[in-house]
Amino acid sequence: MKTASVAAVSASVGLSIHKGKTKVLKFKAENNNPITLGGETLENVESFTYLGSIIDEQGGSDADVKARIGKARTAFLQLKNIWNSKQLSTNIKVRIFNTNVKAVLLYGAETWRTTTTTIKKVQVFINSCLRKIFNIHWPDTISNSLLWERTNQLPAEEEIRKIRWKWIGHTLRKSSNCITRQALIWNPEGKRKRGRPKNSLRRIIEADMKTMNYNWTEL
Repeated sequence: MKTASVAAVSASVGLSIHKGKTKVLKFKAENNNPITLGGETLENVESFTYLGSIIDEQGGSDADVKARIGKARTAFLQLKNIWNSKQLSTNIKVRIFNTNVKAVLLYGAETWRTTTTTIKKVQVFINSCLRKIFNIHWPDTISNSLLWERTNQLPAEEEIRKIRWKWIGHTLRKSSNCITRQALIWNPEGKRKRGRPKNSLRRIIEADMKTMNYNWTEL
């Protein structure tokens, strides 16, 4: 069993696998046999949180994006006194927003499988926060482009793309035997099901490369 091998290697360097904290998540797996470790069956889960990011059995980012928006909203509300302050300038408020709210929102965004819907949700949240910082309420209005210009913000889609390519560059500079680098450039063989394929991180990256006239060998 592979789990026994993992446990043996871990023990050789002084590490012990905690059976209660070890979970099993299967993605489109045909084999439903239980995974055991030391004679005990490990718990199967539909999702789990790893390093602050939610990974689910659907392989998407919807649950993680929803959770990040929730955490960022909490962070924004906790700083209500700052947004309402008359002593702080708008520029300082925006800087605080970037470091204490937006950073929470976009944590892990480099690996998001972005769709039009997820981008819209992120952008709507950012715009809502910025309007509250500027104290702009209905019926007063301001266009998104003017709002971004005044706050020196990039559109959410560009912001996420910038974060993603910064991470890609960092990953590709790693050694060829690095697991992260191998996972990024790995192209699995096989046939896919009929119909339009779901958007994936790799397809998003390749679409960006096509726009920039690059390919994997040139990165």
